[in-house]
Amino acid sequence: MVPSMNKDSWSKEIEEDLILLIKDWLKQTGKTQSELCQSLNLPSARIQTLIDFLKKTFLTGGIPKIANQLCTIEALWTKGKGKQSIKNLASNTSAQLDLLDEICEDLSKINFNN
Repeated sequence: MVPSMNKDSWSKEIEEDLILLIKDWLKQTGKTQSELCQSLNLPSARIQTLIDFLKKTFLTGGIPKIANQLCTIEALWTKGKGKQSIKNLASNTSAQLDLLDEICEDLSKINFNN
C-alpha cells in the first residue's frame, strides 16, 4: 500500500522508499551517491546529508519537487555525458598523436641500411 504523500507527512517509510528509488536510479544512470550530492551542491556525500536534503525538499514541495530536481540533474548529466565523451576523445587522440611522434622519432634513429 502506498502511503499518503501530502507535503506535510514525511515518514520513515517515505524516506526508505526515496533512498531505494535513488539508489536504483543511480545504478541505472551509472552515477554514484557522491556525484549526486555534488550535483545537489551538498556539503557532504554522506547518506544522512542526502536524507536531510530530501526531507527539506519534501516539506517545501512534496514528491513533485524532489522528482523535478532529480529530473533536472539527470538532464544535466545527460548533457554532460556528450561533452565528456568529446573531451575524452580529444585527450585520447592527443595521447595517440604523442605516441605516434615518439615512434617516428625512435624510427628515425634506426639505421635500416645495415
